[in-house]
Amino acid sequence: MTQVDERYPIGKFTPVTSLTPDDRNARIDQIAAAALNFRKAVSGLNDKQLDTPYRSGGWTVRQVAHHVPDSHMNAYMRFKWGLTEDTPLIKTYEEKDWAKTPETSAPIAASLDLLTALHERWVTLLRGMSPADFARNIKHPELGLITLDTLVALYSWHGRHHTAHVTALRERMGW
Repeated sequence: MTQVDERYPIGKFTPVTSLTPDDRNARIDQIAAAALNFRKAVSGLNDKQLDTPYRSGGWTVRQVAHHVPDSHMNAYMRFKWGLTEDTPLIKTYEEKDWAKTPETSAPIAASLDLLTALHERWVTLLRGMSPADFARNIKHPELGLITLDTLVALYSWHGRHHTAHVTALRERMGW
């Protein structure tokens, strides 16, 4: 039996430059479903379970629950900049440090609600974009020029990636 890498339970992200309309719509549907899917994944977990790392040396479920909206807020802003500026240079952030700020030890309800509201607004933006909009570029300090299509693919993967961290842990632990 092949062992799944607990860091990448659905596999590593494979970058794409552009998406077909059907694939783009499927990825947007994944983003639309991400908040509810993540909420279901963490549903019913107690504090001890939330404070369990999803893998050895990894973040706790609670940190992941706060990380996903942090990350997706950054993604949303990257789309807004990409749509309103010519090839904007976007700012990166230190995810590992953000996962240690004080609110990441707080209850997760506010972060789940934030994720839900953010995704509602973000999906409205995405569904209103034209094919030419998705071809627009942003400049990432580490990755170089990337299209908004690339970001759609990345963040559709990202939501499923972190949801799988939680569901795989639950399965391993029998929760």
